[in-house]
Amino acid sequence: MIQAFGLTSNPRKELPPAVDDVSFEARAGRVTALLGAPGSGKTTTLRLMLELQQGRGVTYFRGRPLHRLAHPSREVGVLLGDVPGHPARTVRGHLRMLCAAAGVPVRRADEVLEVVGLVSLREERLGTLSRGMDRRLGLACALLSDPHTLVLDDPAEGLSARESRWLYGMLRAHATQGGTVLITTADPKEAARTADRVVTLDQGRLVADQEAADFSRTRLRPRVAVRTPHATRLAALLAKEARTAHRSVEVIREGGNRLSVYGSTCADVGEIAFRHGVLVHQLADEIGDMGPGAGTSPRDEEPTPDTARAGDTLPADAVATAVPAQDDAPETSGAPSTGLADTDRPVQAAVAQGSGGPSPEEKRSAPYRNPRRTHRSRRQPPHRGPRPPPNPRSRQLPHGSPTLR
Repeated sequence: MIQAFGLTSNPRKELPPAVDDVSFEARAGRVTALLGAPGSGKTTTLRLMLELQQGRGVTYFRGRPLHRLAHPSREVGVLLGDVPGHPARTVRGHLRMLCAAAGVPVRRADEVLEVVGLVSLREERLGTLSRGMDRRLGLACALLSDPHTLVLDDPAEGLSARESRWLYGMLRAHATQGGTVLITTADPKEAARTADRVVTLDQGRLVADQEAADFSRTRLRPRVAVRTPHATRLAALLAKEARTAHRSVEVIREGGNRLSVYGSTCADVGEIAFRHGVLVHQLADEIGDMGPGAGTSPRDEEPTPDTARAGDTLPADAVATAVPAQDDAPETSGAPSTGLADTDRPVQAAVAQGSGGPSPEEKRSAPYRNPRRTHRSRRQPPHRGPRPPPNPRSRQLPHGSPTLR
C-alpha cells in the first residue's frame, strides 16, 4: 500500500511549484492510475515519492518511508523513462548486473526473461531493441527483486494496442496476487479501462480521486465524431436544430474538419446533414474526454460566404461586406480565393452583386497600380522555337584575352 501526504516540489524561479500539496492512496491488490496531461506533474510526483527529488511531504510504502526500508529495491520496483544501461550490453548481462546490485540470485534474471517473453532475445544488445522490447525489459527490471509495489511512469508510451494489452495484463496479474501497482498515463480512456482507481492531476494539483466507475461516469461520456469539409456550417445547423427542439446538444470544433457532438446520436446528425445537403466523410460513435481544456460549443450564427454552399440564401449585407477567409477555403462553394487586399473589398462586393463594374468613386478609392510594374511581374512563357546562334561579340572574355575585331 502506498500513502502519499502533502507532496510539494521546491518552487522554481518566478514559477509555482510543479507539484503542490498532493495526497492520495494506492491500495494493495489494485491498479491505481495517476492521470494528467503532459506537464501536469505526474513524473515529479513519482520522483518525490521515491525521494529522487527534493521537496516536502512524505510517502509510506506499507507503513514505512523509502529511506527506512532495509532493502528498498526488494520492496519497490521502479520504471521511469527508458531502461538505463550501456547500449552494447546484452539483455541477459544487464539483468545479471542488476541481480548482483540488488543481492538476488543470478538465476532470477532468466526467470524474469521468461515471464516477460524475452528468452529468445537474451543475447541481443540494448541498443538494438525496439520500443516494445525495451518496455518488456523495463518491466523485467522492475520485477527482478519480486517487489510488492510497482511504480511505472507511462509504461505503455509508444506501444501498439497489442503490446499495451499484454503489458496491462501483466500489471493486473501482479495486482491480483496482492501487489500494489501505480502507473501514470495521459489518456483518460486508458486510465478508465485499465485502473481500479484514478487520481487526476492538473497543473500540479490534485483535482479528483475517484473509483474507475465514477470516473467513467463523470469524466467520460459518449459522443458522435463527425468529419466534414463544411464543419462550421454543420455545427451551426446542429446548434440551431437543438435550440428549436429544446434539446441539450454540445458541438465542439476539434480543429480542421472534425466535430465532436455531445448529447446526440449518429442518426440525428446524419439526418440533419442529409436534409441540408452537407457532405459528411465520417460519422461514428466514440467515448469522449470532458476533462480540463475541453472546448466550447460554437456560436449560433447565420450562414456566411465562407461556410455557405451553392443555393443558400445569405443576407445582403453579408454578401456586400464579408470576404472568404483563407483558413476556411475548403468550406467554400469551390470558387478560388482572389487574395485581394482590404481596399479591394468594394470592388469585389460590386462584382458579387452582379453590377456592371465599380463606380467612379470606388475606382478612385482603389489603390494605384503601375501597369509597367504589373507587366514586369508577369512570368514570361518559356521559349518554344529554336534558339538563335550566340553572338561571339556579346560574350565576355577573360581578363587579358585578345579582343575580337
